[in-house]
Amino acid sequence: MIIYGTAILAACHLLGVYIGDVLGSLIGVKANVGGVGIAMMLLIYVRMFLHKRGLMPASTEAGVGFWAAMYIPVVVAMAAQQNVVAALKGGPVALISAVGAVLLCAVVIAIINRTGPQSQNDSWTTGTVADET
Repeated sequence: MIIYGTAILAACHLLGVYIGDVLGSLIGVKANVGGVGIAMMLLIYVRMFLHKRGLMPASTEAGVGFWAAMYIPVVVAMAAQQNVVAALKGGPVALISAVGAVLLCAVVIAIINRTGPQSQNDSWTTGTVADET
C-alpha cells in the first residue's frame, strides 16, 4: 500500500531529525545539522534494502518514490530560509561544512562510478548472463 511508503518516510524523517539534533549538539550548534539530508539518505537506503530483499510491493515503492521526489523542493525551501551571511560571520563552521559536503559528494560519486557498469551496454540489474556463442 502507498501508505506504507509514507510510514517509511515518516520513520526516516524522525530518525534523521534526531540524528541532526544530536550532531548539532555535538559540534556546539543549537540547531539541527543536516537532519533532512540524513533522512533522505536513510530513505534511499531503506528503499534499496527492502527492494533487494523483495519486501517492497510496487504500490509501497510508488509511495516512497513520490515522497522521495518531494524532498527536493523541501530542501530548496529550507535552504532559502537560511541566512548565509550570518552563518559565515558566526564562524568557520559553515564554510568547513560546505567544503566537507562537496568533498564527500565527490568521493561518493567517484566510488559509484568505479563500482558501476563499465560500459554503456551494461546495466545495474543483477541477472543471469546468457552464454555467448
